[in-house]
This record gives sequence, structure tokens and C-alpha cells, in this order.
Amino acid sequence: MELEIIEPKVIAKNNPGIRDKILLFEKALGKFPGAKFGDDAFPLKHTFVDGAYVREIFMPKGYLTTSKIHKFEHPYFIMKGEVSVLTEEGVVRIKAPFAGITKPGTKRVIYIHEDCVWITCHTNPDNGEDLLKIEDRIIAKTFDELPNNIIETLGEVLKLEEKNDTSA
Repeated sequence: MELEIIEPKVIAKNNPGIRDKILLFEKALGKFPGAKFGDDAFPLKHTFVDGAYVREIFMPKGYLTTSKIHKFEHPYFIMKGEVSVLTEEGVVRIKAPFAGITKPGTKRVIYIHEDCVWITCHTNPDNGEDLLKIEDRIIAKTFDELPNNIIETLGEVLKLEEKNDTSA
């Protein structure tokens, strides 16, 4: 498991508009021929087990893409490849095998250095297999759609970090 922090600063503190910049980047990227986004962009494999939905995506080397906005905390696994990932927390370069946790409100910009297999695991309390319903439950279409408790929690974390920075 290899994780290289490229920029260790928390971008959200120094750049509170990072979410807007990621959205603007995604819009600009979408204007390029061959730009790929969403479920039709890369091959997906869906697995359903009691109480969980497992989503596996294959992303080929050389692509630059963005992820969706995640509503809930969940584990992810990079099983193959190497990627650079930009979130509100900064940029990290990750080489498989790697396991991490996606925080609520996360949207990523991802550059694929080597062919990548990325797996996410989500709760599926009703054991449904309707992908549109599952996505509606776990993915936000906009940051404004995030549950209030997520926005409040992120705000409290940032306030706590600022308080700790000034007391040091």
C-alpha cells in the first residue's frame, strides 16, 4: 500500500471555493472530445449482497475524470493501478493495493497513471437492485443536495481545525 501526499495542506482552509473550482473544471473538461463522465464512461461491475452494494469501476491509463458527489461515508479499495486524486483535503498519489474511506460530500478529480480498478462498498438496507434508486440514495447531484447534518459536520471540523491552528 503506497500513498504519497503531494500537497499536504488542507485545501478547504486555504481555498474555500475548491468545490466550485472542481465543478468548473468538470464543466471545462466535458468540452474536450472523448471526455468521459458518469456510469457510461468506464466499465462497471455491480455486485449485490445482503445489506450491501459493491461497485467496481475500471479506468484506463491516461484519463482525467471527476467522481460523483458522495452523500455518505463508505470504504473504497484501489485494487490495481496508480492514480492522483484531488479533493478538498489536497492531492494524493495512490498506488494499489490501497484501502481508504470516502467522507460525505467528497467529489474527486482523478488522473489515472496506470490502468485502475477502484471498488466502493455502500449500504443497501432494502437489498434493492435498481441502480437508479441506489444512486439516488448514495449520490448527490449537487453539493446543495447534501443532507444538512453533513454540511454542519464539515463546518464544525473546519472550525475545530482553525481553533487548533490558532492555539498552537
